[in-house]
Amino acid sequence: MLWIITKYAITAAVVVVVSEVAKRSDRLGALLASLPLVTLLALVWLYVERQPAEKIANHAWYTFWYVVPTLPMFLLFPTLLARFGFWPALAMSALVTIASFGLFALAVRPFGIRLL
Repeated sequence: MLWIITKYAITAAVVVVVSEVAKRSDRLGALLASLPLVTLLALVWLYVERQPAEKIANHAWYTFWYVVPTLPMFLLFPTLLARFGFWPALAMSALVTIASFGLFALAVRPFGIRLL
C-alpha cells in the first residue's frame, strides 16, 4: 500500500510542478508539459514492478501512436478558447480529440497497427 501511495505522490507532484511553472512562464510550462513525463514515470513504475520487457516496450510503442491524434487539439484549443471561453473550448477540443483517435485508428489499421 505504501508503494501505491508513493507512486501517486510522485506522479501528482510532477503534474503540480508543471502547472506551477506554467503559472510563472508560459514557455517553460509548455516545455515541461510537452515532455513525456507521465510516460517516463509509467515506464519506470513498470520496470521497478518487474514487468516483462515486452510489456514496457509495448507501452512506449502504443504511447507513440496515441500521441499523434492528440496533436490537433493543441492547435485548435487556443482558437476555440478565444471564441468560446475555457469550458466550451475544452469540451470541443476533447470531442475533436476523440474523433481524431477514431479516424487515426482506422487510418493505421491497414498497416497492422491496432489501436482500438
